[in-house]
Amino acid sequence: MDEPTGTVLFTTVGRPYYGFDVFSLDLASRRERRLTDGVSINFNAQFASAGDDEDDDDPEAVVFVSERTGCPRVYLARSGFSQPEPLLSAPGSLFHDRPILRNGLLYFISAHEAPDKPFAGWSALYSADLEGREIARLTPYGSVDYSPAVSQSGKFVAVASYGSRPWGGEFHALNTDIRVVVAEGGGWPTWSGDSVVYFHRKADDGWWSIFRVEFEFPQDTDFSRFPLAPTRVTPPGVHCFTPAAMPGSNKIAVATRRRGTSYRHIEIFDAGSESFVPITEPLNPNFHHYNPFVSPGSRYVGYHRFRGESTGGESRVPNIEPVASPIKGVQMLRLNGAFPSSSPDGQFVAFNHDFEAAVNGGVKIVRSDGSSRWTLIKDRTAFYNSWSPTEKNVIYTSIGPIFDSPKTTVQIARIKFDLSGPERDVACDVKVLTREDTGNNAFPSCSPDGKWLVFRSGRTGHKNLFIVDAANGEFDGGIRQLTDGPWIDTMPSWSPNNDLIAFSSNRHNPGDASTFSIYLIRPDGSDLRRVHLAGPEGSPEVDRERINHVCFSRDGEWLLFTANLGGVTAEPVSWPNQFQPYGELYVVRLDGSGLKRLTWNGFENGTPAWHSMHAVGLGDPWSATGEGWDEDKLRGQFEEPLWISCDI
Repeated sequence: MDEPTGTVLFTTVGRPYYGFDVFSLDLASRRERRLTDGVSINFNAQFASAGDDEDDDDPEAVVFVSERTGCPRVYLARSGFSQPEPLLSAPGSLFHDRPILRNGLLYFISAHEAPDKPFAGWSALYSADLEGREIARLTPYGSVDYSPAVSQSGKFVAVASYGSRPWGGEFHALNTDIRVVVAEGGGWPTWSGDSVVYFHRKADDGWWSIFRVEFEFPQDTDFSRFPLAPTRVTPPGVHCFTPAAMPGSNKIAVATRRRGTSYRHIEIFDAGSESFVPITEPLNPNFHHYNPFVSPGSRYVGYHRFRGESTGGESRVPNIEPVASPIKGVQMLRLNGAFPSSSPDGQFVAFNHDFEAAVNGGVKIVRSDGSSRWTLIKDRTAFYNSWSPTEKNVIYTSIGPIFDSPKTTVQIARIKFDLSGPERDVACDVKVLTREDTGNNAFPSCSPDGKWLVFRSGRTGHKNLFIVDAANGEFDGGIRQLTDGPWIDTMPSWSPNNDLIAFSSNRHNPGDASTFSIYLIRPDGSDLRRVHLAGPEGSPEVDRERINHVCFSRDGEWLLFTANLGGVTAEPVSWPNQFQPYGELYVVRLDGSGLKRLTWNGFENGTPAWHSMHAVGLGDPWSATGEGWDEDKLRGQFEEPLWISCDI
């Protein structure tokens, strides 16, 4: 088959709870106004400038990114218009970011053109003439650019550029430079006039800070004095990110993270007096505020934040929502939870909502249209589910803490249940299949005949694969070891044809617990082989693969997984926490050919699974309501990147 078909279920870390809208604050009146309409998430905006005079501009007109169509696209919102207007986008692109509209010319980042090598980013700068509808790539082929900024006159564009280097694997602070070549080691540029650029980067003392370079472009082509040495303008003791210069002054709007607070806020920093003025904390002390932008006359400061309950708009999280797919025959569905597994008839999906029993643990089941959610074993921590292919009401799961040592007690359990009653908390028959003294047993996958489970166990002191009787476990049915060695074999998936088991392993580099590749093995332990994606064995890049959550398509011809092969799509410091902002979904044939990318965004996507059927009846995921629906409310309580420490 030339292209995969079917329905893919997956999760995105934190994303369902963002509820972002774009707001502006009038610095004169201190009045905050919402500029977007509360549909989906809306972020990374700029005022839509008609010229350099603030009198020429509509203070409510912004270009921004919205995911209302299932992927990040560029929109224009204006006063007097109830609906935002979609703007010209790159054909075939499912990712757009950081739009700037200046005198009919739209600048934006897109990630639709694949590089010619693995571990290279896809993001590049484009411009679009909205009248002529012509799109031009401004980033040289082979290079990677993020976060554009246009100078005050419109003559120059600066970007945070990764250049043509292969992605080095970092994401705490991307090693980008400011191009057109002004300064090394910086990101998120902003212009003050045509000769001053501010940007953020991590300083030597560990504090994210704003730096400045002043210059004039040479009249000839002699750029020998570039790059320039930047000057640090914000002090240590406070993290400062994503600057936005205020034209005609030494002031910049910045997002800050201070000691003693868990929230990111917008402040005005005066580089002349070296002082801060808080902007958003007096208004919304318990919301994060991201990525400020400034009007041409500097009267208005914009940002995006959780919309809250008082402003209106969507207030709940769909259990399942559609996401745009780059492959015609593949339907993409985002689940508000992790580790999905569909019932044999395709009518239900089992998943884990949370990994803390006291919060929202156990196993949940939802109908495939996103409605009628039930809870199984709610008082226990559970993760990773496998619905029996031959039994309607039997699910296998892992009970115990996730991501722990080989000797930590985690057990494989068989859960039998009945959904016919009126209660949302369902009584279950739970049968533990592994011995308590065998350590960390997790990630069960059921054979297509329903007789066996393959799972990962730490009982030998290393995490390897075992096969156990699906009905009686290792107590009566017996157990046998499938793989053996001082490495990590994990997350197995049994093929629907019963001939192969796919899994992730670092056996090619057992000293590195962060690099994993795909391996295939027969259920009898024969024909072990590695599926090479980044290059042939022995190539410089092949052992940098970080591939997890591998599973088979329903026809057994394709493998679905998450990987780091496409680098980072957006500057991670500008987002809420993502453990792996390079976590994107891919499919590939069993022989390693036909690699195709399914997702592009700044989030971490993971725990994918193929659904048993093509989901129907979803429609607009925010319009469905009815008796029996059980959904979460938007709460906006997401974390700052965990690698940003205020305890320096």
